[in-house]
Amino acid sequence: MRGWSLVYGGGRVGLMGVVADAVLQSGGEVLGVIPEMLATKELLHTGATQMHIVSGMHARKALMAESADAFVALPGGYGTFEETLEMLTWGQLGIHRKPLGFLDVLDFYKPLVKFIEHAVAAGFIRPEQRELLVMADSAETLLDRLARQRLPVVKKWIKAEEM
Repeated sequence: MRGWSLVYGGGRVGLMGVVADAVLQSGGEVLGVIPEMLATKELLHTGATQMHIVSGMHARKALMAESADAFVALPGGYGTFEETLEMLTWGQLGIHRKPLGFLDVLDFYKPLVKFIEHAVAAGFIRPEQRELLVMADSAETLLDRLARQRLPVVKKWIKAEEM
């Protein structure tokens, strides 16, 4: 136990629910943030330490980003991709300075990371900005890497000569 709290999407089903239950069972604190429109569809987790029901997805992401000290993406679908890439973008732009990692269970994120590395090679992502993202195939290793991660300092994300 690291003494960390979980900030997550507020549901009790799927991986979100499994992770929330595991944290609660180990005595940890869980802060859920769920939009009103999903509070019944995703079956709101009633056991969370704190639950915030917000007006929509933008409010959800903003509160989660403000409340979290780091971001971890488990395997998921469009919503997971969108939220994770937005947090990477916010890190690139300097909106936050928080580590982000992919839990790469069974190589789930390898194709996406390969695509990101392709974008680096093509010049669309700066090599130092690739360092905003860490990856591991076990939760323990990923959390260790996130705790040790030293985020790159990029004063400008576009150089004046490139404009």
